[in-house]
Amino acid sequence: MPLPASGGDGTWCYDSQDPKCGPLHWKDISASCGGQNQSPINIDRRKAQRDRSLDEILFEGYDQAPPGRWRLMNDGHSVVMKLDGASAAEQINITKGGLQDTYRALQFHFHWGDLHRNGSEHTIDGHQYPMELHLVHMNTKYKTVNEAKGHPNGLAVLSFLFKISDADNTNYNTIVTGLRNVTHAEDYVDLASTFSLSNLLPSMALLSKYYRYMGSLTTPNCEEVVQWTVFEEKIPISKSQMNEFVNTIYFKNVGMTSLKMTNNFRPPQPLHSRKVYASKDATISCGCPLPVNLLFPLLLAILVGQSSGPS
Repeated sequence: MPLPASGGDGTWCYDSQDPKCGPLHWKDISASCGGQNQSPINIDRRKAQRDRSLDEILFEGYDQAPPGRWRLMNDGHSVVMKLDGASAAEQINITKGGLQDTYRALQFHFHWGDLHRNGSEHTIDGHQYPMELHLVHMNTKYKTVNEAKGHPNGLAVLSFLFKISDADNTNYNTIVTGLRNVTHAEDYVDLASTFSLSNLLPSMALLSKYYRYMGSLTTPNCEEVVQWTVFEEKIPISKSQMNEFVNTIYFKNVGMTSLKMTNNFRPPQPLHSRKVYASKDATISCGCPLPVNLLFPLLLAILVGQSSGPS
């Protein structure tokens, strides 16, 4: 999850650029990246705990196209849409859904794979998805991102996973077209007009199904200040639209050569002692065997039923 670094961090990259500065070495750049509460994670739905207080998130301003301009840019690690250039009067916030504070939207960005490999950061039941969208929000208690990054409740990030569809997702046309203007690191383009963020997401009626856990930024300095919300409902995108991300964008140069921006994801990190909570409507499953005290009566009932049947 790219955000302004807190200064003093060295060069970091993904393994697809150079394994020598890839995720295994990030803890050498920033000690936080070796912490106990790192992101992303695998969400094992057999172990998720139902929390009925995790009701629907209130999305404020998500259904409006704010005035002002949004800036799409290549920050060298991802494609980022900066939202905070829009008018302050039309702030886009999230509240409720187990969040104790109000969080204002700052930016969104993507993580993806390549033509042959999925590239989401979070996985569900061990399954990795083609791409992942992160909508980054800052606690309105704090004045700056750096101040927010100093508090455990500083940031809230909404994570949406993608699935491949047969047809283009026309709501992504503006972004996919804009990729051609941000091919190289530091390139940016100001959109002529904004659009409502809800257009990019699944139907709001389906957003009551999500998973919540405490974690970190997924890029150095990996500060452990994020309340993560990973939604169950997937965003459709066509193969050709995915290929535009894979084929159009280039990483910031680590060496002398320019490399296509592919597989810009951090692998899942250990959960350690953390809990993953499922919202009141989310799917939780148990692949565990029946307890012995229930298994034997069930087998006995089956056997009795078979022996008493018609001969």
